[in-house]
Amino acid sequence: MKLPSSRFVFLLLTAVFLIGCNQSTTQQPPATPAAEVATNASPEATASPSPTVATLPPLPDKFAPVEFTDVTAQAGIKFRHNNGAYGKKYLPETTGSGCAFLDFDNDGWQDVLLLNGMDFEDAPKKRRSVMALYHNNQNGTFTDVTAAAGLAKPMYGMGAAIGDFDNDGFDDIYVTALGENKLFRNAGNGKFADVTAKMGVAGLATDFSTSAAWLDYDKDGRLDLFVANYVAWTLEGDLNCTLDGANKSYCTPESYKGQSARLYRNIGSKFEDVTEKAGVADPTSKSLGIATFDYDRDGWIDLFVANDTQPNKLYKNNGNGTFAEVATTAGVAFSEEGKARAGMGVDFADYDGSGYASLIIGNFSNEMLGVYHNEGKPGFLFVDEAASSTLGQATLLSLTFGLFFFDYDLDGRPDIFLANGHVADDINKVQPKITYAMRPKLFHNEGKKKFNETTAKAGKPFAKPVVARGAAYADFDNDGDLDVLMTTNGGPAYLLRNEGGNQARFARFKTVGAGSNRNGIGAKVTIFLPDGTKQWQAVHSGSSYCSQSDLALTFGLGRNDKIDRVEIEWPTGKIEKLASLAANQFYVIKEGSGVSESKPLPLAAPSPQPSPTATVASR
Repeated sequence: MKLPSSRFVFLLLTAVFLIGCNQSTTQQPPATPAAEVATNASPEATASPSPTVATLPPLPDKFAPVEFTDVTAQAGIKFRHNNGAYGKKYLPETTGSGCAFLDFDNDGWQDVLLLNGMDFEDAPKKRRSVMALYHNNQNGTFTDVTAAAGLAKPMYGMGAAIGDFDNDGFDDIYVTALGENKLFRNAGNGKFADVTAKMGVAGLATDFSTSAAWLDYDKDGRLDLFVANYVAWTLEGDLNCTLDGANKSYCTPESYKGQSARLYRNIGSKFEDVTEKAGVADPTSKSLGIATFDYDRDGWIDLFVANDTQPNKLYKNNGNGTFAEVATTAGVAFSEEGKARAGMGVDFADYDGSGYASLIIGNFSNEMLGVYHNEGKPGFLFVDEAASSTLGQATLLSLTFGLFFFDYDLDGRPDIFLANGHVADDINKVQPKITYAMRPKLFHNEGKKKFNETTAKAGKPFAKPVVARGAAYADFDNDGDLDVLMTTNGGPAYLLRNEGGNQARFARFKTVGAGSNRNGIGAKVTIFLPDGTKQWQAVHSGSSYCSQSDLALTFGLGRNDKIDRVEIEWPTGKIEKLASLAANQFYVIKEGSGVSESKPLPLAAPSPQPSPTATVASR
């Protein structure tokens, strides 16, 4: 073959270089605004204006209804939960497992983690069942990478908490279980290492752990760990209970002794169990849900624990390494009638724009949802508004496990999702109005503390009764609106894609701590909009039931094309201020440096490919 002349090669390389430069210029993300860091006492800081971005398309006069679509199968998620049930009706079979969204490889796309149980020791047959880690292929599909990641570990898994405990830039996974828990350190190469023993966070072999959450309760820049425990249960000590007087049924948690939650302080080389020292030990608790939030706005993260048949607990952070339990005086320990309910999942948000974080708590059927409004100063008393609202009547017969606040239509007000399902498969025999499988529910925030149930209009997944347990949210397809992941007990997981939520404007923020923990967990982000409204959210781990949602914050901007001002209060106490940020962008904010990265959303994804075959069997 005759080789081309050197002149031809030179001209060809020059053309390629010029074309490449032109493409690089058009695809280059916009320059990011500068930021000013101040202390709480500093005067108002101003920042340079936002970079110029592409003009957004005009908004319609009226938005179309938002629906959710079940895309589990086309996404390649082939998972079935194993609760170990084979007729003995052991208590752990009722609890189910949770789920998590995480970006374990830092590619900017949310991956999926699904927790799994296993067969009991006396089971006649042993099925292979492990948790499942699905990598996001960035085109609407996922690949099962559990085995390759080193996570194919048999355990009776319950929940997960995602956080970068060693501040190395890669998110780690903590898995709670019936028996010892596991901490998997992210090696940054797609693999995880079991460092449980080294870090000292296994708990006891007799623990029945449920939800967990990362938080920096002492503000030392390292993530600490709070782990909820349920009841003292053993295979040999399982009790014989009945609903109809003839057949064995599942016993209520009232039949068992409680277990104290555990608080682990991160001291760098390992974790120290400070449960007693910190004042959060309580062997009467039967905990299923955790919320970490600053309910009294004193700058220190507090702990709320949802208990099943026992009073809920609210631990106020004293700022000196200890907590004071104040649930009764704060009004969140009991129902309005003074009764301890069956608390399951929990979440918080400022749902009415008061500036204070309020709580929602999933309860048992015939107890209705707990909707505790934070009245603020003085006293920070919570008042349960469920009975006087649409939420109470609509949830009276529901048994809610996973739940959360999220703005599904991006109108700037947090809405509510509920994952429902009973614990007794024979409940309908004795309570005809109660069913084992239940429909999930969706409530739209209308403002002024009013919610309207939109379940019937939310799409086919909301018409299907399931035995739901865990629930989490994230923007898995990077189109700006929030999607839902839901698990069922002894059944499949469901990935529900939000269709039409991104008709409105939005902005997403990922926080990266410097002096604070790497995830920025505990950071409070407040946005100020041209229409005169403002919103705030806090970066947090935990919430829902045994599950973890996306750590990035999504703000619905409604019809606002930009954000006038953003204030970030970091766990260190530093306040960072940014001016004039464009809508429909994903912003990475690094503590002390302002916006370190921004990219427009929705992202154009590659064409969908055939769903990959799962590599981990028997799910």
